[in-house]
Amino acid sequence: MSYSIAEAARRSGLSIDTLRYYERIKLLEPPARDAAGRRAYSDEDLTWLGFLTKLRTTGMPIRLMREYASLRRRGAAGAGRRKAILVEQRRSVAERIAELQSCMDVLDYKIENYEQIERKFAAENNPKVEGLTA
Repeated sequence: MSYSIAEAARRSGLSIDTLRYYERIKLLEPPARDAAGRRAYSDEDLTWLGFLTKLRTTGMPIRLMREYASLRRRGAAGAGRRKAILVEQRRSVAERIAELQSCMDVLDYKIENYEQIERKFAAENNPKVEGLTA
């Protein structure tokens, strides 16, 4: 399948400018061109863009993404270093998840504390009137 730059942008969730930027900094190989000379992205290109998006979401710096892309072009010869980059990024992500979980625990504690305060306040300010029926 072949996709125009607009369709590739839509499918990848990236902007047209980002696609051109990724091409310019060599994260993305220049796509094929159609008969009119327009970029024609392949399914493989879109899969690679999806992976790059995941790397960015993990907080990987562009510098490392560029290194990874360069190693990818070398094939199996760059596999060891690519793996090392991913292992280190995974470690970094695991640390961030642990830090965020700690923050979540604090938020949960504070929310529960405020819920207890609200319940106590409501009970003190809304005494039940005994003996009356509606």
